[in-house]
Amino acid sequence: MNSKNKKKVLIVGASAKEYALAKKFLSYEENYEVFVVPGNSMIAEFCKCEDIREDKPEQILKFAIDNSIDLTVVSSQKAIRADIVSYFQINGQLIFAPSFAASDFALSKAVCKKFLYKMHIPAVHFGIFDKEQAAYEYLKTSDMPVVIRSDEDCICPDRLVCTTFENAKAFAGDLFARNEKKVITEDFVYGHEFTFYVITDGYSVLPLISAADYKFSENGDGGILTDGLGTYAPDYKITAENEAYLMKNVVLPIISAKEKSGHPYQGILGVNCVLKDDGNIVVLDFRTFFADYDCQAILNLLDDNIYLLFEACAIGSFADDYENIKFTDKSSISCILSSRKSGSVISGLDFAEKDDISFFNLSKNEYMEYLTVRGYNMVITKTANTLSRARNNLYEDIELINFDGKKFRNDICPPVL
Repeated sequence: MNSKNKKKVLIVGASAKEYALAKKFLSYEENYEVFVVPGNSMIAEFCKCEDIREDKPEQILKFAIDNSIDLTVVSSQKAIRADIVSYFQINGQLIFAPSFAASDFALSKAVCKKFLYKMHIPAVHFGIFDKEQAAYEYLKTSDMPVVIRSDEDCICPDRLVCTTFENAKAFAGDLFARNEKKVITEDFVYGHEFTFYVITDGYSVLPLISAADYKFSENGDGGILTDGLGTYAPDYKITAENEAYLMKNVVLPIISAKEKSGHPYQGILGVNCVLKDDGNIVVLDFRTFFADYDCQAILNLLDDNIYLLFEACAIGSFADDYENIKFTDKSSISCILSSRKSGSVISGLDFAEKDDISFFNLSKNEYMEYLTVRGYNMVITKTANTLSRARNNLYEDIELINFDGKKFRNDICPPVL
């Protein structure tokens, strides 16, 4: 396709999910031209990145106008909190993402908990505190374990499963000490964690897929509670009846309520849930886009062109254009590889399938070797006809990639199928 006829896509974000998203756009025969703001060093190897902060919507809007962007896709919560959608819509620029007003329940845990209560959606028992002493008094009589978390997601440790009052008090105190305006407590629920994803133009809604969540840092769900370190999709533990229940009792009421409020929710919505041992489902919170650890896995299974899908939601033709979303019959599994330190040389990337890797922001040395950063480094994803085959391929590739301080969970989707 002539470069003059290419559709121009702008992705707003700077993590592994933006890497996976950019690769997906570039994989189509239509040959989209992809820009990423701000992007990272790894995305810049195959896309045009512009160093504009995610929370600067005016500057991003100017970049989109100056570069004749056809569609902007926002996967960054920072940009959504800065209400980038309102800036773009007022100026007639096509954008796929929810506005701040529409997504407040997904951006703030305090708003989320109150919203769930108001909507009579089954959720965990919770508390919201803006003063330390009130939180401590509540925790004294709370059943353990209890989850303590910040109101908004952040890169610092922002959640912890506490088994004693002393542990809970110390972590809540740490959150208040770093000037968190609100601290959330919630009962820990035993069961199978998963995320049910849907897509909507704010009026019509279609289900996408359910993905299993592995949120603890250690095998067997031990260690620190994280945002997520791995997944498999589709989640075979979640039935069609489970998804129908969530559509009827959670998703549709929320989309309807937001429409009636004058702030329709347009974009991807992820419903984070726990399937309890008794078969009941409780809702924990929400996502405004695919997570870093499951984006590549889900995109590998999606059989519809995401540009056309996202564009239909943005222009309002979604209900007319789509009756369902197409997925392949394959299965995907993903795992995040982390490093305990920065600056270690990463070896083995040439032996692994690089197309199956979504990178965070790595660096290079003078020999052009990739170097680790402390924390998350990459998401390895494998897709195959069966989940067991995908799992075997995943851990074979992980063994090929080596660096000092390498850390990952090796129990994602245990081979019991």
